[in-house]
Amino acid sequence: MELANHKDIDSYIALFSDDIRLRLQQLRTTIKKAAPEAQEVISYQMPAYKFHGILVYFAAHKNHIGFYPTGSCIEAFKNEIAAYKGGKGTLKFSFELPLPLDLVFKMVEYRVEENRVKAELKSKKK
Repeated sequence: MELANHKDIDSYIALFSDDIRLRLQQLRTTIKKAAPEAQEVISYQMPAYKFHGILVYFAAHKNHIGFYPTGSCIEAFKNEIAAYKGGKGTLKFSFELPLPLDLVFKMVEYRVEENRVKAELKSKKK
């Protein structure tokens, strides 16, 4: 599978098997509901959403889906995400478990507001 050749999120999702495509589409739908004004892009060869800067990324891996909501979001939700493996700005959603779509929705909403506030502060400085 050649991940470097996709130009949009549809072509990225199309690269995977049916079961993984379904999960990626569920994640995509949830992100779009939480951030309807966000623009879909490919960044770092991954699906990403922009609204006053990058909101979140996601990507399918061998045994999980990576969700990348930034370090500040991970910190803000540290109690709710304790059950998931991850890192400074990463969560890993195992293929063995259902996606935590309610949690993803709340995290994306958080990122939208975080980026909105940053953009407002930046515009006031000008």
